[in-house]
Amino acid sequence: MDLATLMGMALVIAALFIGILTGGGDFAAFINIPSLFITVVGSIAATMVAHPKDKAFKIVNIMLSTLREPKLDHVSLIQTMVSFSEKARREGLLSLEENLESIEDPFMKKALQLVVDGTDPDLLRNMMETEMELFEEELDGERAVLESAGAYAPAFGMIGTLIGLIQMLKSLNDPETLGPSMAVALITTLYGAILANGVFLPMAEKIKKRRDILVLEKRMILEAVLSIQAGENPRILEEKLKSFLPEKERQAYEAASQEATA
Repeated sequence: MDLATLMGMALVIAALFIGILTGGGDFAAFINIPSLFITVVGSIAATMVAHPKDKAFKIVNIMLSTLREPKLDHVSLIQTMVSFSEKARREGLLSLEENLESIEDPFMKKALQLVVDGTDPDLLRNMMETEMELFEEELDGERAVLESAGAYAPAFGMIGTLIGLIQMLKSLNDPETLGPSMAVALITTLYGAILANGVFLPMAEKIKKRRDILVLEKRMILEAVLSIQAGENPRILEEKLKSFLPEKERQAYEAASQEATA
């Protein structure tokens, strides 16, 4: 589970709850089922209209995916690719075939399989880069769904408010109901703002950040595989992959390497 996402959403709820209570408000006054229905169902329905069904129908799954933290270990990745490089230099590229079954990453497995099959380097690069582009488009599509929901939520909040105002204006002959009716009307706008800025848009940004990290990992794998195919020195491969890492991760890799050789 991605603790940052869970903690962030919990803090949003806590901030709203504490703000209402410390402001002397009645929490029950901020709960209105029709307003919630208009905002949530309306924004999701509009999102379904705007996007293909294979994406729009999975909006809940897309949201849940932001709660799952991807398994990323760049230190282990570099060590694995360096070991493959050393083995290929000693025993030849065909020797890597026996390692394919133990590789869990489909992208790495496919790239190494192409190397073992003797695929031309330019063709291999083109094939794997195409796969990377499709992967990016998939995540961009998921991000676009949440961004759309984030754009529609405030709009449907305003629609709900207008509905409430119309109902309020119908009862102008009863001044005692004006205050409560206005409060109920404004709640829908509040719900829309919370859904957009506390749920949909942050989750969309999370997917964007995750896409960048996962694409970087695939780029590292591709460059490593091409280096192995070209017969480059494993130390050169190691330095090449380290250049992809930020300083903190590079230091972690250096520390892990020193422990391994100690």
